[in-house]
Amino acid sequence: MATFREVLRIAQAALSEKDLPQQEAQLLMVELCQLQVHDLYMEIDQEMDPGLQKQYEEGVKRLLKQEPLAHILGYEWFYGYRFTVNEDVLIPRPETEELAANILADYDEYFADAEDVTLADIGTGSGALAVTLKKEAEALNVIGTDISERAIAVACENAKANQAAVPFMIGDMLEPLIDRNLKVDILVSNPPYIPVDEQMEASVVDYEPLVALFGGEDGLKFYRIIFENCRKVLKDKAMMAFEMGWNQSEAMRKLVKEYFPNDRFEIIKDMSGKDRMLFIYINL
Repeated sequence: MATFREVLRIAQAALSEKDLPQQEAQLLMVELCQLQVHDLYMEIDQEMDPGLQKQYEEGVKRLLKQEPLAHILGYEWFYGYRFTVNEDVLIPRPETEELAANILADYDEYFADAEDVTLADIGTGSGALAVTLKKEAEALNVIGTDISERAIAVACENAKANQAAVPFMIGDMLEPLIDRNLKVDILVSNPPYIPVDEQMEASVVDYEPLVALFGGEDGLKFYRIIFENCRKVLKDKAMMAFEMGWNQSEAMRKLVKEYFPNDRFEIIKDMSGKDRMLFIYINL
């Protein structure tokens, strides 16, 4: 029987040989063992259960094919909550956690005294953003939309698993809100924003839904759709929050000034110092 250390070293060497991140070998072991990293170090020279070793080695084979770790596990952690993910939804990213934190900060600032605040998450995917916002601000009424029935099924599963009362609606972008004549105080979205001709890693394009990745020739297609129609669903005083590509700042500023010439907006940097979030304030 092999020890945790021996099995881990073999996996790390195999990943290194293919220029793949060695860190994923450790993360896979931690999650499969349900151990914290520091607990793994305590057990590192203990013998690994043969059944667990077999499961781990099968997972490493999938990592070597550049399959995302989240798909191997069947879930991803986001803002401290666990979300089921599969090939039908985009895997939640750390950048979107920062978007969630900024949305919650603005909610506290601009809607602290409001009794009934509704937020819509457009293109909700796994529901990670919508469910997280509901969990972190229970008084907030949160709804989500997505064009994919399969994505909505995953989002509903995640809402139930995290005990979050979030209804989801199937439809293209804002159409479910417009069709129901719904008005919201806060509109958020992490839309597809990658230009169609941009080269992507195989771990992304081979395993994640393309409809959730690419946003037309310049990556701004879905922002334009939202900007053109948002007045139909926003209340008189409202805010919008978006994730965006790190290199889209200049183009986004021009687009916002075209559609919202009299409204205040802000492009916020992420922790890496890259422009990653757009906030627009309507009469706030």
